Amino acid sequence: MFDIDVWQEIFSTIRKNKLRTFLTGFSVAWGIFMLMILLGSGNGLQNGVKQEFASNAVNAMWIWTGETSMPYKGMKTGRPIRFNNRDYTFLKNKVNGLDEVSSRFYLPGDTNYAYGNEYGSFTTVTCHPALQDVENIKLNKGRFINHKDITDFRKSIVIGKDIAKALFKEEDPIGKYIKVNDVPFKVVGVCHDPDNRNDRTAYMPVSTAQRIFNGGNRVHSFAVTTKMVTSEKQAEAITSEVREALAQRHKFNPDDKRAMGAFNMLTEYLRTMKIFQGIKIFVWVIGIGTLIAGIVGVSNIMLILVKERTREIGVRKALGASPRSVIGLILMESILITTVAGYIGLTMGVGIMEVVNYGLEQAFASGGGDGIFFRNPTVDFGTAITATLILILSGAIAGYIPAKKAASVKPIEALRDE
Repeated sequence: MFDIDVWQEIFSTIRKNKLRTFLTGFSVAWGIFMLMILLGSGNGLQNGVKQEFASNAVNAMWIWTGETSMPYKGMKTGRPIRFNNRDYTFLKNKVNGLDEVSSRFYLPGDTNYAYGNEYGSFTTVTCHPALQDVENIKLNKGRFINHKDITDFRKSIVIGKDIAKALFKEEDPIGKYIKVNDVPFKVVGVCHDPDNRNDRTAYMPVSTAQRIFNGGNRVHSFAVTTKMVTSEKQAEAITSEVREALAQRHKFNPDDKRAMGAFNMLTEYLRTMKIFQGIKIFVWVIGIGTLIAGIVGVSNIMLILVKERTREIGVRKALGASPRSVIGLILMESILITTVAGYIGLTMGVGIMEVVNYGLEQAFASGGGDGIFFRNPTVDFGTAITATLILILSGAIAGYIPAKKAASVKPIEALRDE
């Protein structure tokens, strides 16, 4: 029950000891302030790493071929391994753990583009529609390569925005024809890379490229997405299954890394996120350790307070005050100091990280954020609630021992106290 007399007495005590209360509260505020700064910085680094992974699907995987370096079932080393269109069908339908699959045929030599009097040399990627999801390709206008382009061998092409700017200037390229090594292709889409890495890249159907550029059924590499799993072990198991399945088809040792290369981004992603989980736990340990130092300071001050007020507490008990009311008085003062000081530290910590985040967002929006490996260094609402609960609990712990000492004061001994 709210007792205004008790609160007036608490505030009166605080006013009498302003400097002591400030210094006590400062240690708690500093502890929670540093906890918020450390957590926000950890989140900023983690979000920066996630942004680096965002240029492709986190579950993307690339597979390519090479030459055998290990003898296998009587076959010598140095044997080239070649993928083909049947491997695409095999991966898509027969191998567990894969979701989307796109194959790629490398065009020989330079790829020259021309439209009217404009021309240039740009990168060309041949693919299936699934590549859009694998490499997170964003469209400015039009569409990406679709299944009809693949099955009908259409001469469709999606160009990067830098190619569109170089060839078409201010003209809308959608529906126009450009020449790729003197072969006309219809522009069906314009894409861009949020990281500005592949805006000079064009995408065309792999089936069309194989037919026009004498590729036969040759496939040089695959880009796939794997099923989303939650552990490195599961991700590595998918890589092993793919390797063993293709090794069996093409007759090479599954342990021969030079016969077939594979990079599973999900394994790296999960490994990196695991490191950040460890960093986050470390930050909480450091932050709570700092907070405990502040709580010890509050507890010491409350013990001194109880000592100074021994005679007063004795008089209270002599007049009928119960031990429970004495404990409540000390506990409420301790919780008040801890919670208010901690909340100030929490607000300042969260506020500073919000200001830093605003500055970063402005830098990225103006295009000047290149090389900044730090994104959204804010503390989420759940963490703030957890910190608030820790503060209240800390205040109770800090005041409990002094409160018990105050409750144990015997009136007759207290009245003799000088």
